[in-house]
Order: sequence, then C-alpha cells, then structure tokens
Amino acid sequence: MTETVALHGVTKAYGPIVAVRDLDLTLHEGEVVALVGHNGAGKTTQVKMILGLARPTSGTVRLLGADPAVDGIAVRARVGYLPESVSFHLAMTGRETLAFYARLKGVPLAELDRAFATVGLGAAADRAIGTYSKGMRQRLGLAQALLGNPRVLMLDEPTSGLDPALRREFYSIVAARAAEGATVLLASHALTELEGRADRVVIVNRGAKIADGTLDDLRSLARLPVQVRARPAGPFAADGWRRLADGSFETEVAPADKLALLARLLAQPGTLADLSVTEPTLDDLYAHFLHREAA
Repeated sequence: MTETVALHGVTKAYGPIVAVRDLDLTLHEGEVVALVGHNGAGKTTQVKMILGLARPTSGTVRLLGADPAVDGIAVRARVGYLPESVSFHLAMTGRETLAFYARLKGVPLAELDRAFATVGLGAAADRAIGTYSKGMRQRLGLAQALLGNPRVLMLDEPTSGLDPALRREFYSIVAARAAEGATVLLASHALTELEGRADRVVIVNRGAKIADGTLDDLRSLARLPVQVRARPAGPFAADGWRRLADGSFETEVAPADKLALLARLLAQPGTLADLSVTEPTLDDLYAHFLHREAA
C-alpha cells in the first residue's frame, strides 16, 4: 500500500510538558485508522503536527511525501480536516460558508451541491447557520472536510452531536472514501461505535503509542478471556458456569480454549436452545492496554 502519512521518532514538548513522545506512525491509502486515547493523551497534537499546524520538537513528519510544516499550503489542499470543535459564522448561510472553504482549497463552486447532498444538508444549504442544530453544523464541517476529494481525511471527534442514524450515515461516507483510496484518521473517544469500522486501532497514552493493530491483532496481544453464554434446552452440566437470572449459563474461556469448548457444546446440539460468544470489545482492550502501561 502507498504510504500517505509517516511520523518517525516524533516528540512534541510545550516547555516542560511532553504532549507526544517518540512516536512512530505510518498510514496508507485506503486505510481507516482509529486514534484513541483519553483527554490529554496527545491525539490532537498528533493531528496538528500531521497538518503542519505545529512543528515537532524532534523527529520527522511527512504528509503525502512533503514536510507539512514547510510545504503546508500546497499539501493541505489535498487534505480534509474536521476539528473537534466546529465553529462557523452564524450569520452566513451554509452555502456561503462552504463556498469560502472551496475558494481556499481551489475547488470549483459547482461541487458545493454534491457536498451538501453527501452530508444530507441539501434542503438547508441556503439557511443561516444560526438556524442549524449542533448536528447540522457538524455535518457542514464534514462537508467542508470532503471538499476536493482529499487523499487524506483527518477527523477529530467527528460524530459529536450526531444522532445514531446520522452516525451510521457518517461511517458509510467514511467507508466510501476509503474504498476510493483515501486515508482516514479518526481521533475519537467513541470506542464502541468504532468496532468494525476501523481497519486499525492506535491507542495512545501520555503522548506515547502503546498499541497498534487490527482488532484481532489487539485481541491476540491482550489474550483477554472470551465470554460464552449458553441457554440449555434440557439438562446442562453447569460445572464452572454461572447461572444467570434468565436461566442461561455464562463462563469465560481463554482464547486458545474457545474452539474446544464450542466443539463440546455443539456435539450435542439438542441440549442447547441458544449459544453466543462475545469477544473482548474495544473498550475492554483499551482498558487492558492502559492498565498494562500503568503497571
């Protein structure tokens, strides 16, 4: 895959405060990467350095092969950015606002209607932003980030203010852009909604990367137990199982033992009314790697 973003040995200090510490991170075309961490973990500082809005204290940053701090104007025309806090002039209409950003990026104004349609704001394009809800302003922010079909999308807490239906639409847009070859970096606290929607997860803590890989990679590294729940249709050997209030039974098993347990349970299918397996969630993995780092 073609490399689009590369940070090598990057440290960023603000006086005595080290916001990012010795970071190596590489992103590729067509990849959706979730950057997760608590407030103050260094996510926004990383995004700012990738955009060239902040210079690293040491190390190198490359965006589409260029140094964004030196060649920022040229390279940022091929990048879409949605900041964590979206703010627009409330007296301007959505169309006036998007036209302003289109001119900055050298994008033809003929693209505006398509951008509004993509984010579901076509009917509100000529209304003053002061009449927009928080979710509508967030969608307008996404529309400006999508202008010009950018090769890299940097989205900081992008689903803030969106209801569940709009969040699904947002991730459909992200998946479509990645399928077209764009790199998408999602900096977010919303761990649950990222499952199944990111190709990779990068966990940062106190400015340092503490885990990086697919969800399966992280599960393999963490080796957290798998939860198995069975609802018997008849007699059930319950040794080692917890009985739940609804009459089903639950146990936890090491990942290496999961298939053997399922094989035993399924060898006599008539004894079971239902069976479910729950792998460790991204929330579980995040807590595990933070606890490991603290230890």
